[in-house]
Amino acid sequence: MEDKMPSVLWTGKLSFLSKLLVNFGNAIAWATGYTKNVDAMKKRTEKGYSGALTDDIANYDKLGLKHYSKISEALLYGKSFMGKTVLDVGCGTGVSAFIVLKHGAQKVVCGDISEYMLNKCENKAEELGYNNGQIEYIKLDSDSLPFENDSFDIVISSMLLGLVPNQEKVIKEMVRVLKPEGMINIATHGPGLYQEAIETALWTLPKLPALGYRLEYWPRDERYLEQVFRELKLDYISTRRITWKESFKSGLAAYDFFASTSSAWWYSVYAPDKRKKVIQKVRNAFTKKGVREITSDIVIASGRKA
Repeated sequence: MEDKMPSVLWTGKLSFLSKLLVNFGNAIAWATGYTKNVDAMKKRTEKGYSGALTDDIANYDKLGLKHYSKISEALLYGKSFMGKTVLDVGCGTGVSAFIVLKHGAQKVVCGDISEYMLNKCENKAEELGYNNGQIEYIKLDSDSLPFENDSFDIVISSMLLGLVPNQEKVIKEMVRVLKPEGMINIATHGPGLYQEAIETALWTLPKLPALGYRLEYWPRDERYLEQVFRELKLDYISTRRITWKESFKSGLAAYDFFASTSSAWWYSVYAPDKRKKVIQKVRNAFTKKGVREITSDIVIASGRKA
């Protein structure tokens, strides 16, 4: 399976004009070579999930725990973890990892690109009484996992894949470190995820500083994941999709959820002295446009390494 260049065109669901706007910027990014600059793309998302751009990530659990718990419960439902060694790629604050431990996993290795998120995860584990023999933390790059072949019984990943440029390479790495007959379980961003919030932000953000950047976001559908799994010769493949609406009391509450759960990494294109003004402009737009509902669209896939 050959590693592919990140998608140039937007892969999510947007209105015609919004998609035209985004793809115009993506075309410039491709022409200038930014789409091939995977390291720069990963650095921008790392900044967001490290709290280097805004304070929103501090509310990741406060505003998003229910959202992410619902996704993790759906991802892990019906799976057996008793006595297994599990790798959680893109662990965040440990939502999936703690479910796995609760269901009898022998050990979970939590990996993330963000030291900030790993520290949050470790603090929560200590509060829950888990020891170092049960859970381990490692800063990692998901498309180059620092583990030997055939290292884990199960690999899980919740809401990482839509934020990495080389998605096929990341999945390939997950399969590489999986033991024969081990299971891979992925939940990722569906095409309609956060559509209302993304549309509002796109039309409010100043356009000039963002020209030449391919927004680091690659939603996928069930067919895409099934195809990649088949190319990697996995068996017992299953996919499904769950959607629902997140409802909020106000536009500001909707914005705060959107920014905290996504880390607002896109603000990295704006100079630090301009950023606060841009953020306030977008927050106000959520109120003016009456954004009180945001779509959750999650694609779940699992497969077994033959």
